[in-house]
Amino acid sequence: MFQITTESNSSLFQVSEFILMGFPGIHSWQHWLALPLALLYVLALIANTLIVTVIYQEDSLHQPMYYFLGILAIVDMGLATTIMPKILAILWFNAKTISLNECFAQMYAIHTFVAMESGIFVCMAIDRYVAICRPLRYPSIVTESFVVKATLFMAIRNCVSPMSVPVLAAQRNYCSRNQIDHCLCSNLGVTSLSCDDRKINSINQMVLAWTIMGGDLGLIMISYALILQSVLKLNSAEAASKALSTCTSHLILIFFFYTVIIVISITHSAKMSVPVIPVLLNVLHNVIPPALNPMVYALKNKELKQGLYKVLKLDVKGD
Repeated sequence: MFQITTESNSSLFQVSEFILMGFPGIHSWQHWLALPLALLYVLALIANTLIVTVIYQEDSLHQPMYYFLGILAIVDMGLATTIMPKILAILWFNAKTISLNECFAQMYAIHTFVAMESGIFVCMAIDRYVAICRPLRYPSIVTESFVVKATLFMAIRNCVSPMSVPVLAAQRNYCSRNQIDHCLCSNLGVTSLSCDDRKINSINQMVLAWTIMGGDLGLIMISYALILQSVLKLNSAEAASKALSTCTSHLILIFFFYTVIIVISITHSAKMSVPVIPVLLNVLHNVIPPALNPMVYALKNKELKQGLYKVLKLDVKGD
């Protein structure tokens, strides 16, 4: 898909495949990580499928806030599925080889799904801002049409913007080394194997990070600053608590999502004495949020919890 096809440029590729070595420094016993990672992956698939099913079946949950949550669940499953089957194949079957095109495609998919998750968090923050700060106008602003348009915009933005990552990676000349000290095709991990200058790849990665992730985080912070300002003006402590309670689960997920991204960036930039840490953080960031998000919302949201009990046909008399 992304491999250069012209005769003059394709001759630059002197390696036909990459080898994903797995977790650096622990190759001899990394297979023991397969079970916990597999359990996290299965949990993510089951939990997010349940969330989508509950939102689809329960009429009371046919609201913009839950539509965005359902979209987030689908994105989470896509993100986890982008990397986990290959990681488990490496750990269980020693299937370390991956073609250049497959590697570039995975690189693109990871960037797309991570950016999409960030974009959905922005949509959810805007939803909460309008609900709390402009409650009378909420039904006319945050409509089903708004959900569709916002989702389409985020999908287009996050499918188009990351295309530069694999395209630029495919321009590099991989003439000798092909062993990646990672279990997934990260942009900088792959391009570090090239025999020519990869400065443009690093610059592009930085620009994308600041414009997409940084821009999204900025909008989320502005939304919640305005929400906090509005809540502090309420005379009733009970009303303020109720308003903030609808944002708690969202804030927990946002804090975890962006904190781990920042930590990963720092550990990749610094020369870590334990190289497995940034790799492990990178993997966990792509599988823990998909497993964590549904549980946080199910525990913190009464309506969603009741819908879940109903779908699972559990007794809710004591709830």
